Formats: sequence, C-alpha cells, structure tokens
Amino acid sequence: MEFGSWTDGLSEGASNAYDFYYLANPYLNLIKEGKVGTKELDDKVRRILRLTYRTTMDHNRPYGAFCSEAHFAAARKIGEEGIVLLQNQNNTLPIDLDQVKKIAVIGENAVKMMTVGGGSSSLKVKYELSPLDGIRSRVGNRAEVIYARGYVGDVGGEYNGVLSGQDLTDNRSAAQLIAEAVEVARSADYVIFIGGLNKSDHQDAEGADRTQLGLPYGQDEVITALAKANKNLVVVNVSGNAVAMPWVKEVPAIVQAWYLGTEAGSALASVLVGDVNPSGKLPFTFPVRLEDVGAHKVGEYPGVPRNDGSNIVDEKYNESIFVGYRWADKEKIKPLFPFGHGLSYTTFSYGKAVADKKVMGENETLTITIPVTNTGNREGAEVVQLYISDLKSSLPRPVKELKKDSVR
Repeated sequence: MEFGSWTDGLSEGASNAYDFYYLANPYLNLIKEGKVGTKELDDKVRRILRLTYRTTMDHNRPYGAFCSEAHFAAARKIGEEGIVLLQNQNNTLPIDLDQVKKIAVIGENAVKMMTVGGGSSSLKVKYELSPLDGIRSRVGNRAEVIYARGYVGDVGGEYNGVLSGQDLTDNRSAAQLIAEAVEVARSADYVIFIGGLNKSDHQDAEGADRTQLGLPYGQDEVITALAKANKNLVVVNVSGNAVAMPWVKEVPAIVQAWYLGTEAGSALASVLVGDVNPSGKLPFTFPVRLEDVGAHKVGEYPGVPRNDGSNIVDEKYNESIFVGYRWADKEKIKPLFPFGHGLSYTTFSYGKAVADKKVMGENETLTITIPVTNTGNREGAEVVQLYISDLKSSLPRPVKELKKDSVR
C-alpha cells in the first residue's frame, strides 16, 4: 500500500489518513485547547509564502521548460553514471564494434517498459528508449543486431507495456524460447542478455513483496544455456534490488543497470560499447542467499500476522545496527558482490592517505586526504570510500563503517 494514502502510520484502512498525522488534527486540537501555541504553524506558513513569493509571484522569474533536450541529456548522463559493472572477466567489455559483425540481444527486459508501474516509482515520460533500440541506434550499420525473447514474463496489465514494436503475446513453451535464443546466440560474436525484474506485483512493486531472491520466469535456465552457447556473454540485470546469481561463475560479464528512465537504451549502450566508463558503485550488498541477510537469519521477515483480524504483520529486525555489509562483516559472510563494489574500464592508483590531525576533539572534524591517479588509457571517475573502525568502544560496533565517500 502507499504510505499515507490508506494509513495513519499505525494501521491500515483509515479514511482521510493525513488528518491523523501529528501536525494535522492532533496539532489543531492542541491549539484549540490552549495547550500549545502556533510557533510551528507560523514557521511552516512562512516557508510556503517564501517559496510562493520567489516562484509563482515573481514577475521576473525565468520561464522553465519541460522535456527539453537538456533534460534528456541529463537523464542520459544520470543513467550512465549509475550503471555498475559487477564482473568483467578477460575484459569482455567494452564491445569493440570494429571487431564484431553480429550482436545478439536476448531477454524480455530489452523491450519492456520500466517507467510505468510499481506504484510510487511510476513515471509519466514523453518517451522511453528501450535497451534494444538504444543498442541498435548506437551500433548503427557497423554490426547486425538480432533479438530473441528468451523468456516470457507477465502478460497484460498496465505494468506490462512493451517497446521496440515487439508483440507481448507469445504462446511458445519455455523450451522453445530457450532453443531460439541459443540458436541466435551461437551465430553471434556477442550475446547481451537483458533480464532481471520488472514493475509487476511481487517484483519491484510496492504492496506486494518479492517471493524469492532468484530471478523469475526461468531466467536462470536461459542464462545457463546462453553461457554454453557463446563465451562472449554479457548479462545485464535490470532491477532495483539484489538478485541471486547461481550462474555467476559461468558468465564473464555482469552489469547492474537498475531502472534507467527515459534514456535507458542510450545510457546502457554507451557503457556496453565503451563510450562511457562505468563508474557506479553498489549502494547495498548483494547476498548469495537470503539466509546471509540478518533480517532473514535472526529477524522475523516477512513478519508475524497480528491476531486481530487485520492484514497487518509485525516485523522485528533483530540484527540491531548490523545491517547490510555490517552483518556480512560481523558474521564473516562472503557476499555475492559487496557494498561499494563496482569495476571500471580503466585503472586507478591510490597514494598515501594523510590525516590533518592525530587527535580529534568532540566537535572537531578530521580530514583525510589521498591522491588518486587514473593509470589507465580511458577517462573515468572513481568513488573513494573511507571506512572507520571503533576499536575501544564498550558498546557493539561494526567491524567497519562507511564514514565518507567522494567522487574523483
């Protein structure tokens, strides 16, 4: 459910839910009863008026623009910078277009709309460039790009729009779809499998949690078959969260693409062919299995239903401060890909880290400076991550914790 629309924050199904929030009716009643003044109310009104005077009531304000070329360029740049290169054995990526004649693109997410559905993540875009169209546009006539679906996901519903002129209806069996994909893959110089999750219920959608860490729709079988058919296989995972990868040792290159928005196709293509160096880092840990996550190991996820006839479940996260990579460090669990991970097409060298002081007071700031040099032959950005450890605390502390990251 969408928080705020059908809940007062404590239970579900309340009408006019926003009236229950602290600064709504409860606050109004306190004012009427003379128990509080209007200090908070006056401050919030001033903020609204200040913004109004500076925008809608400003006769000299500049005119804005929707869906401008600058907006599209920004969308593309943001998409490019967020893509994470998880694995790249034998420098499979980037694809050298001077060395290939045929590229096979496999997978439903190569043509599926991702800007709609999912609840609050749904967007109203002027257009959405699919990964297939983005790759075809970038490759042009330098190589043939052929497509095979590989698997069938959800059919029908508002979350299942398809781009690139593909027909969503497909009555073939899973075996037939895999056989077609393998045949296409065998004749190609490169295979790009574009799969992952989507915005349907029990995928990346609010109100209906995922039922598994693994990929849906039999995608693992498709990827395994493609890995046997072509050694130059790139798996592009489109998702907002981690997925299990039982085939990780069979696939040379893995790209975490996330949901890239209106310029998804061009952003992805730019990274795949090396126009842009992948510089993204994982903002959370990819576990090998659910049992490696504290919430599943010692918690009560997905919750214990209440005995009051409601649909509400109570969840307890018993891992305390040890969430994400902190749990993996504490329990010495090797993740699939760790928090902060992300490869590059270039290389960087780190110099000696220098602190500006040896003793830091309670209200002081410690600054660490470290020189970073691009030692490769491509332009690229690096995210410098500083972790600290508290070795003398009397309270439980993480083995290490991120204190600061900076893009260089």
